Amino acid sequence: MSAQPVRDEAAGDDGAAGDEAVRAALRTGLPAAAVLTDPDVTAAYAGDMAGFCPSGTPAAVVLPQTVEQVQHVMRTATALRVPVVPQGARTGLSGGANAGDGAIVLSFVKMDRILEVDPVNRIAVVEPGVVNAALSRAVAARGLFYPPDPSSWETCTIGGNIGTGSGGLCCVKYGVTAEYVLGLDVVLADGRLLTTGRRTAKGVAGYDLTRLFVGSEGSLGAVVGATLALKPAPAPQLALAAEFPSAAAACDAICRIMAGGHVPSLLELMDRTTVRAVNALTKMGLPDTTEALLLAAFDTPDPASDLAALGALCTAAGATEVVPAADGPESELLLAGRRAALPALEAMTGTTMIDDVCVPRSRLGDFLDGVAAIADTYALTIGTCVHAGDGNTHPNVCFDPRDPDETARARESFDAIMALGLELGGTITGEHGVGLLKKEWLAKELGPVGLELQRDIKRVFDPLDLMNPGKLF
Repeated sequence: MSAQPVRDEAAGDDGAAGDEAVRAALRTGLPAAAVLTDPDVTAAYAGDMAGFCPSGTPAAVVLPQTVEQVQHVMRTATALRVPVVPQGARTGLSGGANAGDGAIVLSFVKMDRILEVDPVNRIAVVEPGVVNAALSRAVAARGLFYPPDPSSWETCTIGGNIGTGSGGLCCVKYGVTAEYVLGLDVVLADGRLLTTGRRTAKGVAGYDLTRLFVGSEGSLGAVVGATLALKPAPAPQLALAAEFPSAAAACDAICRIMAGGHVPSLLELMDRTTVRAVNALTKMGLPDTTEALLLAAFDTPDPASDLAALGALCTAAGATEVVPAADGPESELLLAGRRAALPALEAMTGTTMIDDVCVPRSRLGDFLDGVAAIADTYALTIGTCVHAGDGNTHPNVCFDPRDPDETARARESFDAIMALGLELGGTITGEHGVGLLKKEWLAKELGPVGLELQRDIKRVFDPLDLMNPGKLF
């Protein structure tokens, strides 16, 4: 597939003239305020938060507020053969929301209504621009719970979460976004509106097109509505912190916890580099002498008892200290340290390249040892935090972007980490998506047959390759 569709002659193919034709066509069916063309404004929509990913200059940024307006955008794009890049809050970390030259950026931040919260059927119906935290708070007021909670939950949108198949800190017990999307409304490349899925608790009618769209990064269509499953609100969680003399000992504890049948609501690991970075940024006083810090929590009826059992497993695995939180506020303080990990690591050198590799839990120790060796090989600081309950690791390669040599080494180390993950039986992404950043690695993971079938699926939904072209493959 071509990375960029070519406009037909009617649209013009000479840059500025072609862009103006696109803008004029968009304005025929959209309010003037919905079409942004000022270069200083549209530049802010050019890309997400990923490094090493190029972005172009869009012809226009569109801020629709209705499904019909999205359909007009897609019909215009099809008529003029113009690529469309759907966007949420641009908190992504793989370049999946980056614009191409002359593209239409379709930003859903204005479609931010929670249309329905149904406590009986335990569903919410939302527009794609709803912020994750806003939904979580709205359903909590009704005694319900929307579990997926990415680290960027205060700013990221449900549409973006669906596009990348986001996870979060509570995945070990509650699972990821895909498990909560019951149905979708999607505007296809030609402007048709497709409704997938259901509102019922069960349903197996036909192919599961809903799951196909989750994680597709806007490459098959533009999600304009979602029906989401909810759960009853859990009890307040209680946490503990366990210090370990080595990453291997911490990973042994993780294996003991999971093999023992325990189901914590959270199980997170931070290595020494990450803990020290968090302390430097937040002054929280986490134990920066530790080689690995394991955070665990339970939201069960008797969390103190469950934490005691988990703490005993940590001690048996070699923990030097196990400290349970006394109450909810103390638990939240521990978890705030984990949520601060990414900005803390970025503050060390100015920027980070954030990896997102998922490996079998049993291979976590091997992976962390391998990342440490990669850091030594490339003379870089790499801090790793892990959703330990599901093996989803986030090595953060810290580097100074003003230093060309260090930047080159950062890119090389990123690739070495990708290769290590596949070697250990893992996957190149657990929750951040492929986007531009990992296209070549997706091909290696899928193999030629898998890659060709995915391209064939793309052609069925988007034969002109207008939907977020050049991403994934």
